[in-house]
Amino acid sequence: MLKVQKIKLQPNSTMIKVIEELFSYSRYCYNQALEIWNTMYDSSVLLEDKSLRPNWRKVRNKLVSNKADWQYTYSARVLQQSCSNLGKAWDNFFNPNMPDSGKPKFKSKKYSKKAFTTDRARFKNNKLILDKPREDRHSGWYGIRLREPVRFTGKLKLVTVTKDVSGYYASLVFDVDDTDYPKPTKDKVAVDCNVRRLTYGNEDSINTKIVYPKSLDKLYERIKVYQRLLAKKQVANPTNFRSNNYNKVRTKLQCDYLKVSNIQHDLLQKFTTDLVKNYQEIHIEDLDVKHMLMNKHISKNLQRSLFYEFRRELTYKCDWYNRDLVVVSKDYPSTQLCSNCGYRKTKDSYGGKQTLSGDSIHREHQKYYCYNCGSVLDRDENAVINILNYKE
Repeated sequence: MLKVQKIKLQPNSTMIKVIEELFSYSRYCYNQALEIWNTMYDSSVLLEDKSLRPNWRKVRNKLVSNKADWQYTYSARVLQQSCSNLGKAWDNFFNPNMPDSGKPKFKSKKYSKKAFTTDRARFKNNKLILDKPREDRHSGWYGIRLREPVRFTGKLKLVTVTKDVSGYYASLVFDVDDTDYPKPTKDKVAVDCNVRRLTYGNEDSINTKIVYPKSLDKLYERIKVYQRLLAKKQVANPTNFRSNNYNKVRTKLQCDYLKVSNIQHDLLQKFTTDLVKNYQEIHIEDLDVKHMLMNKHISKNLQRSLFYEFRRELTYKCDWYNRDLVVVSKDYPSTQLCSNCGYRKTKDSYGGKQTLSGDSIHREHQKYYCYNCGSVLDRDENAVINILNYKE
């Protein structure tokens, strides 16, 4: 089983220079590999020979055979992993299950994310040792300190070093043995996703977890101010707007975005871990978020509620803990059903369908009025019970 831990790094000045050079070298290898890939594909189309179709191994062999002398001063594994990443990008582009994966593009020196991957790094004295190239141009090769201890014990498969506004980070991929996790204390739970919050529970109790707290509104207001400042600077001087003041404001903007991301991901990680530890069977909705975002009144808050991230984390954690994840169909009317009698509101029924503002008779967002048994239920709690009772 593969598990990943992301740790902040504390490299010295020598290793900072090494890491920055590897960022540039990885980008160079990726761009060269993409150019070779496109050339191979065009040749296969012109000659109508499918055997000439490119793959990442052919591209890697072509790059290795044409290596310049200066390339031997950098890690050979960075070149190989860049070609491997390009192959995965093309696989995602042609995968019908990933329709949003765009066509691989050349990486820009200014705008692309700084990152490189290697599979030959190791640990020594609680420090990360990057693989040393055959011809070392630097005076020394030092271990990199880690800001926190490694949580997993197993073989280190891959290390991806990235850089953002707060520093350097390493994503460590370990191949660990399956662990016998403790049995859950409860049977099953259902989760109803709403803007800003997640409502979860079963027939015994229903609770609410805030994933978009109101404290983030102040950060988003500050982000809005910084974005306006950057836009004004670009409009005032469109040809040469990247001044020192522009870079300062952009750094502040990146810091605030990072704060928001860290707060929300911390809340989601803790909540999903609590779910898989305590429940054996977890029911969630298969939401059509792309169409939900077409509503201009709630699209921004929907994006900030991280519905996809919540499902992604639950999926891999259920695999870790051997839990059952039940994904409710998109066509299941969890909001329209009465959890007491099973009455379903439709377009032609009395009162019409239940919408964000209630039905045509009772204009209350948070209430569900059943016109069959007379029950007045909380909208979210009613949806949770219906999701809980869903059977495939």
